[in-house]
Amino acid sequence: MPTIQSATMNKRLILLLIAALAAFRTTTAQPRLIVQIVIGSMRAGDLDRYAANFGEGGFRLLTEHGTVYTDARYDCLQTTTPVSLATLATGAMPSTHGVIGPRWVDYTTNRTVELIDGRQGPGAYHRIAPTLAETLVQSASGSQAVTIAAEAMSAVMLAGRGGEVFWLDSLRCDWVTSPYYAPDVPEWMARSNRERYNLSYIGLEWRSLLEKSLYLNTRQHDIVLSGRSKKEEKRNGSQRLKLTSDYERLLYTPAGNTAVLGLAKQAIAQYHLGADTAPDLLNICLDSPHRIAEAYGPESVEVEDMYYRLDRDLADFLTFAFAQVKDRNMLVVVTSDHGTSPSYDAGKEPAERFNSRQFEVIVNGFLNVRYGTGEWVVAYGNKSLWLNHNLIYERGLNLAEVQNEVAIFAMQFSGVSHALAASAMRTSYFGSGYARKMQNSFYPRRSGDVILNLMPGWIEEQERCWSMSGSMYGYDTEVPLLFYGEGAGPLRVNRRVEMTSVAPTLARLAGVREPAAAEGDALEEIVEM
Repeated sequence: MPTIQSATMNKRLILLLIAALAAFRTTTAQPRLIVQIVIGSMRAGDLDRYAANFGEGGFRLLTEHGTVYTDARYDCLQTTTPVSLATLATGAMPSTHGVIGPRWVDYTTNRTVELIDGRQGPGAYHRIAPTLAETLVQSASGSQAVTIAAEAMSAVMLAGRGGEVFWLDSLRCDWVTSPYYAPDVPEWMARSNRERYNLSYIGLEWRSLLEKSLYLNTRQHDIVLSGRSKKEEKRNGSQRLKLTSDYERLLYTPAGNTAVLGLAKQAIAQYHLGADTAPDLLNICLDSPHRIAEAYGPESVEVEDMYYRLDRDLADFLTFAFAQVKDRNMLVVVTSDHGTSPSYDAGKEPAERFNSRQFEVIVNGFLNVRYGTGEWVVAYGNKSLWLNHNLIYERGLNLAEVQNEVAIFAMQFSGVSHALAASAMRTSYFGSGYARKMQNSFYPRRSGDVILNLMPGWIEEQERCWSMSGSMYGYDTEVPLLFYGEGAGPLRVNRRVEMTSVAPTLARLAGVREPAAAEGDALEEIVEM
């Protein structure tokens, strides 16, 4: 029969074993490097649609051996790139993080405010909610955060004020930063710029990676398909999309993805990301898929071929990254900033295009008739209409009444599904339906006086644009969400999750507090695995 002393010793041993196991779990579950890859305009179903032509080491590696969330989505109206990236980076809705678009109107001056413009070049001047990158750098001693994107807007939105931030210069295709972040790029990057290395990615023409018969999509614009007939060769003589600079030849072709991932590999090696126990973060935003989907439409061969090339670039990047990180202790999360609308077809009747300039003029004319001649409309953008508050007050009018009148009038326009006045969103709480999504995108100090939601399939009139994001419909809000590597085993999760959960999840894995304004809950399948 065991003595009291031996029982006590056994109890202590058990407690020590539990503590050791807990410590072991904490050590192994915390990745040395978190890599967040955001693919512009990727719809939730794209990975399944094109899976048969993917290789083993790219997207299929992630989907077959990682944790896949099959119903991840943004719960708001403004599913545009800057807004969605801010949501990803902060874990908050636009109604909290304050990014409602690339620009807005200052009601006191009637001047346009640019989201990232400032005296020191692109930067997070108007950031309200802190990002994951900021939180990690401030909270974890020795941690690094590096953000790379083709476009300055994307880089700034993901990084906020945190870490090293780089993007492509539109004049020379060099990698640059701004004085807001650093005096200059590091020497290894400057050397690559001097050698004009990015230009080596640009081809004379866009040739398909696979034979014509292997493609699922049929719409072909500029791509030269392998295995085409003589008739097709003659018919493919002129390009629809005119690319006038090297920057556009990168941004509107798969070469843009190759360049961004190429710099990301260098960043891992040069900054020694994942080399010690302090967790590091590498943000990568691929803007080319968004530009290609916008210019050619999601049903195009160009979009499909871009995904096949990206799959191979991704396989190369993952192989390199896992080899560089100590003990291969790295977590990769792949998602998108939004999906994209079905292609606008010029042959459709009626044309599903909303003419925003015409809308501004007609609304201003309507207010002229109601209240007298004046410049009533200040601006329109991202489905928001800003009115001239100074003029409204000068005429002794009630702002809420004018907003409501314009909202009612806007419903007469073709393509407009809903219109809500700012006063309604300030004074009411919408718990469900379309109004909730519109309210989730509303930030009182910046949003317009009247917010529109267009009918499904409708997009705003825009040059060289066949598809567009920025709606509350599934083709825009539903996106892929995959976790692969440390702490993410093979699992498919079918419950609905909101994209505000990504930043809190990554913060928990990195062992730091959530970004201060985060509203989402950490994904239990990842943090508890």
